[in-house]
Amino acid sequence: MKDEGERTDLHSSFIVHPSSLLSGIELFNEQKFWHAHEAWERIWLASEGDVRRFLQGLIQLAAAYHHVQRGTFRGGVRLFDAAFEKLSGFPEGFLGVDRTEVVAHASIHRQKIARGEHIDEKDFPKFRYN
Repeated sequence: MKDEGERTDLHSSFIVHPSSLLSGIELFNEQKFWHAHEAWERIWLASEGDVRRFLQGLIQLAAAYHHVQRGTFRGGVRLFDAAFEKLSGFPEGFLGVDRTEVVAHASIHRQKIARGEHIDEKDFPKFRYN
């Protein structure tokens, strides 16, 4: 039996408990991108189907911002592109994650770092969770 707050998708029997997902969101929103990546990776390792693909997109997005923080823009561009590709197939609000603002900012940030421009940390986006 699922807890009230647990979510699953139609193409997977894997259940994501909100606290597991929220841990990564909180770390991402605190600009602790490597730690967000690690938190989501723990869930990803046990996931399957659409949930696995979605989590991989979040992981790649966090890794892209980690590269931005480190100034390794080439890796950041590659990871932004991979994250966009993974996340694009999912409806807004998938697993309760509102990523609209994050993806919009990340798209702009991807273009900036591709030109070698730095991103001010105050401009890093934040996820919302519903």
